[in-house]
Amino acid sequence: MKKIVYTVGTFDLLHVGHLALLKYCKTLGDILAVGVASDEVVNMYKPNIPIVPLEQRIEMLKALSCVDIVRPYYNLEYVSGCKELNVDIFVVGEDWGKKPYNLDVDNFILSMGKKIQKVKYNPRTSSTKIKDIVLEQFLSKNKPMINAF
Repeated sequence: MKKIVYTVGTFDLLHVGHLALLKYCKTLGDILAVGVASDEVVNMYKPNIPIVPLEQRIEMLKALSCVDIVRPYYNLEYVSGCKELNVDIFVVGEDWGKKPYNLDVDNFILSMGKKIQKVKYNPRTSSTKIKDIVLEQFLSKNKPMINAF
């Protein structure tokens, strides 16, 4: 039987940190399934919605050779995806919290005798860092010429 690895995220502004995570996840099993949060779900736990529309985020993930299944999710819960995919390993980031939706899937995975694998974030970049850099560059090039003369 093939081992199924499942991870979830926003995957906005796909970058090397995402690639490193997904490649690592693939080494843990035979099939890598990726859950992609809808804009509405992201808005429930992050201060802003993604820049790249859900359909395009899905398309980019499907194009990656390390990803076998891409599954959008529209509710802030993870148990249904784990059940549907019959996952063996659920991969989460190091900041995985103690919110009810996190604890629900933690309890489900452990009750099924499956594994939760925590991973460290790639320090090289993040979608938030990229957005901050873009905004900073935009603002610095569009500063009003106050007291310029």
